[in-house]
Amino acid sequence: MPDHILLVEDEYALRMTLGDRLRKAGYLVDCAADGDEGLGKATTDPFDLIILDLMLPKRDGLTVCRDIRSAGLITPILMLTARGRTVDKVDGLKIGADDYVTKPFKMAELLARIEALLRRAPVRAATACEVHQFSTVRVDIRGTEVTRDDAAVGLSAREFQLLRFFLEHANVTLSRQDLLTRVWGYSASAFTRTVDVHVAALRQKLEDDPKQPRHFLTVQGIGYKFRA
Repeated sequence: MPDHILLVEDEYALRMTLGDRLRKAGYLVDCAADGDEGLGKATTDPFDLIILDLMLPKRDGLTVCRDIRSAGLITPILMLTARGRTVDKVDGLKIGADDYVTKPFKMAELLARIEALLRRAPVRAATACEVHQFSTVRVDIRGTEVTRDDAAVGLSAREFQLLRFFLEHANVTLSRQDLLTRVWGYSASAFTRTVDVHVAALRQKLEDDPKQPRHFLTVQGIGYKFRA
């Protein structure tokens, strides 16, 4: 069954062109022309990935992304942002987007990002630990549920995948390049602030004191280490 993508883009020509290219690449594609329509479809129908433009009428992309996460959905979100708007990219990642592509973009780059987001984690053995606990945080891997002090915690799909990878490699020092390759599926040379932003998000949501983390530790000059 082909992966189903929701494309939320208000520019008609780009929406039609991009939709056609994605269909030719083998994906099922549904489209929305504004933020309200996009949010309605995203929270009603099941999708494997959402491509979300930042500048949308009725409801901007950041608001749509936040509302999707507030609804409890962990569908991967790829944001389309304007060149030079670094603050928008960081804000998008902070509120739950999994990745971003800057306009104008090459189709090959977009397809590579899509494939990386859609890439499924390897099937784990039945004996593998499916529930993890640290501090007051409980992580149900099979149910993709995270709670802290018995209250649900909203994570993006990529935040959850990163958390899972940390849990499976507890007490192991992981470089940013390792995380980009193993979690995002990027080549080790494709350095990005994405890792740092996602680790900061996990600290904000799961640490008692994000400024003095006990679990998601920085290893200076290398990367990060999770300590339960």
